Amino acid sequence: MRYRILGGTGIDVSTYCLGTMMFGAVGNPDHQESVRIIHAALDQGINFVDTADMYSAGESEEIAGKALRDSRRREATVLATKVYFPMGGEGPNRGGSSRRWITLAVENSLKRLGTDWIDLYQVHRPDHRTDVEETLDVLGDLVTQGKIRAFGCSTFPAEEIAEAHAVAERRGLRRFRSEQPPYSLLARGVEANVLPTAQKYGMGVLTWSPLASGFLTGKYRKGQPIDLTSGRPALTPHRFDPTLPVNAAKLDAVEEFVALADDIGCSLPELAIAFAAAHPAVTSVIIGPRTMEQLEGLLKGAPVVLTDEALDRIDAIVPPGTDLYQPDGVWRPPALTDPSLRRRPLGERAAG
Repeated sequence: MRYRILGGTGIDVSTYCLGTMMFGAVGNPDHQESVRIIHAALDQGINFVDTADMYSAGESEEIAGKALRDSRRREATVLATKVYFPMGGEGPNRGGSSRRWITLAVENSLKRLGTDWIDLYQVHRPDHRTDVEETLDVLGDLVTQGKIRAFGCSTFPAEEIAEAHAVAERRGLRRFRSEQPPYSLLARGVEANVLPTAQKYGMGVLTWSPLASGFLTGKYRKGQPIDLTSGRPALTPHRFDPTLPVNAAKLDAVEEFVALADDIGCSLPELAIAFAAAHPAVTSVIIGPRTMEQLEGLLKGAPVVLTDEALDRIDAIVPPGTDLYQPDGVWRPPALTDPSLRRRPLGERAAG
């Protein structure tokens, strides 16, 4: 396993980061097996583990904490988690990136993780209700207090990243050291702005969903029936229904990627992860196995090197900066989700 510096932090992290979203009620509910998977990943050279408070309502953090209970494992592991999404309790202030919520949420994460510090604390999504200065200020305080070592953002658009850095410089605050965007063979939109912006500011980049919600596992193929009543397709059938044009386009691209993988002697998942790791902006690619078998299969792809010829063929299948689909969970700005922000009052709409 190779290691890369996480932004300007001086922290070495493995090129594969173990994502734990599939540990807990949402994926693998067996805590002991999940712990064994984490230990197996660490034993194979992965030293970077990423989780979030909202994964299985905190259960994922608890599992990660059990796996890192041994002080030697904890000290050797770069542990990342996230804050933003609502986390139970009563009242409206149970989420977001306000000082009030982050101060409470970090304590809860530390308890679930069973640790005194978090190496990378990430704001899971932009929060239009909270001034970014407020967020950077409280995160800087947590660094000073020793509760976190560095902080970053996740799924922020390029303009939000740039604004955060401008505010940090203007106010003399600590800044985001990393960004965690979705990035895959089928979702290359971040190549246009997000990845160049991260490079401009010297940020580390952790990419998520390299297998495109399962489309790049090889499980879903053109002309083969897809069971929309079980597994991931049952949760979001509209993303797997082959009769929809967007899904048909994904399946067409998958067939070309399978042919490319065969030509270079690797599996489709190995090709997908090697692609994400090859971008100069990417520090680490998050892999999210649910089973030991899946972990072992993903680790086999670590030595895969994509030549310029292979990358050119990928560009011909899905052009740079192109999204064949919109990844699950991507943040959309209020200007798109709130119609009132796009519409003047009725009496003011006429031009004359």
